[in-house]
Amino acid sequence: MEEVKSFNALKDKIKDQERSYLLLYKPGSAPNECALGNVQDASEKVEGISILFADVSQVRDIHPNYPVNSVPSLLIFEKGEFKNVIKGCNENNYYKTLFEDGAFAAIMAAEGKPQKSVTVYSTPTCSWCNTLKTHLRKNRIPFTDVDVSRDPNAAEELVRRTGQQGVPQTDIDGEVIVGFDKKRINELLGIAG
Repeated sequence: MEEVKSFNALKDKIKDQERSYLLLYKPGSAPNECALGNVQDASEKVEGISILFADVSQVRDIHPNYPVNSVPSLLIFEKGEFKNVIKGCNENNYYKTLFEDGAFAAIMAAEGKPQKSVTVYSTPTCSWCNTLKTHLRKNRIPFTDVDVSRDPNAAEELVRRTGQQGVPQTDIDGEVIVGFDKKRINELLGIAG
C-alpha cells in the first residue's frame, strides 16, 4: 500500500493502471482503523495492482472529487476512471477477493485478452449472488461487485435502470441480466457450458 498526499498525486498514480483502489480514512475511530488494517492485510496477499490510501484529515482535495460523504470509503478505479465506492469496514477476505479480481483483470489486459465490463449488484446474504460470483471467478471473469445493501445510491440507480429491486443483477457491457440466468451470462461472456 502506498500513501497519496493530493488529488494530483492520486491521478498520477492511477492513470496507467488497469484497476486501482484508494482507501479514504480518518484515524482514530474503530471503523476507520478496521478498514485500514483489513485493507493492509489483504493488500499484502495480492500483487500486480495499485492499492493506495489517504488520510482525509490531512489530504482535503481528494474526496470532494468523488461521491464520498463518509469514511472509511474504498474507491475503485478502472483505467484511471472512478467506477465505484465501497463504504465502511469489510472483512479481510472481502478485500482480498476484490483485489484478486483486480489483479486478474490486470493480467488479462496485459495479455491483450479482450474483456467485457462486468458489474454484479448483490448483497452479502443473497445465495444466488454468491453462486453467480463463484461462477464468474471459476471461469476467470473479472468483475466489479457492488453491495447494494451498503450503497443506497447504487440500489436506487439499479431500480431506476431496470425497475427491479431484486439481486443479483449483472451488467455486462451495458446489458443487465436480472437473477442468475446462467445460460444468458455464459452466452454474453463466451463461457462454454
